[in-house]
Amino acid sequence: MAGDSLFLAAVSLLSACQQGYFAKMVGNCRMKHKIMPPAVNGPPEFERTFRAQQNCVEFYPVFVVSLWTAGLFLSQEVAALIGLFYIFARHRYFYGYAESAKGRISGFYMSLAALFCLLVLAIVGITNGFLDKYLDINMLKNIRRMF
Repeated sequence: MAGDSLFLAAVSLLSACQQGYFAKMVGNCRMKHKIMPPAVNGPPEFERTFRAQQNCVEFYPVFVVSLWTAGLFLSQEVAALIGLFYIFARHRYFYGYAESAKGRISGFYMSLAALFCLLVLAIVGITNGFLDKYLDINMLKNIRRMF
């Protein structure tokens, strides 16, 4: 079974490393501006960096659950590709926000688009699973037959 989830596991691990890196960047910014935990106020650069990291943490559970659900119930490859796009979008978001509040916007919308796609794929996959299991209707198989 583990081999069946290789792409999902790789994207998950990469995203976890990204989350750790963002936390490290907040720590570096704390040291640069001499802001001791648990303080979250300081110069605008620190506050933007801290807020960017916190926003990434807030969205992370939605990303991981939708990535795995879409991958397991619909297409591991497609979910993994969208997951990589999400990681890229979060990178743009984090660095854009650290530079300026307006700099976060493009990365934020890109990551929302990726999350939306993953959620739609997850819903389609789960719906197909229910229909197949309880009504013996496999939408995906029927769609594939059409093409």
